[in-house]
Amino acid sequence: MRTSLIAAALALSAFAGAASAQSATYAIDSSHTFSSFSYNHFGLSNQQSRFNTTTGTVTFDKAGKTGAVDVVIDMKTVETGSSAFNGHIQGEDFLDTTKFPTATFKSTKVVFEGDKPAAVEGNLTIKGITKPVTLKLTNFVSTAHPMNKKDVIGANATTTVKRSEFGAGKFAPAVGDDVTITIAIEAIKQ
Repeated sequence: MRTSLIAAALALSAFAGAASAQSATYAIDSSHTFSSFSYNHFGLSNQQSRFNTTTGTVTFDKAGKTGAVDVVIDMKTVETGSSAFNGHIQGEDFLDTTKFPTATFKSTKVVFEGDKPAAVEGNLTIKGITKPVTLKLTNFVSTAHPMNKKDVIGANATTTVKRSEFGAGKFAPAVGDDVTITIAIEAIKQ
């Protein structure tokens, strides 16, 4: 009886190990991952800017239809196209990068449609203020990288937030309160 219990425990352990072996961790490739944002400027145009450094990890289990995303955006790397405006937008009225040098997104749930993730629910933190958001995936690919042959994930995700809810509402609504955040991400299996 004891031998059969040990055998059953080993079999269960092997099954659990096989199930968890499907989950893989991917490191964000900062040279091919960019977070950007756009907003309406005085009703004249939709301005687009980006952050040059985004890091983090993605966990993905296709068979189990689960995953997790943990993204860190270096707010001091904002690129508006103007060095003067880069400094302005990093000030207290907007990003306040002296006190809050990073923004983060931490997933709470990955929503699948069929075999692919369609959305990622989670918490976005900007200027120390955390709000729930849903990133809608407009593209998702899990494949071997065409050049280095390593497993890679690629995705484009977007959400819209009100900047005033994150303590960055100066000049709203003349300068649009709605800000669309987009993350173009590539992550390599570890």
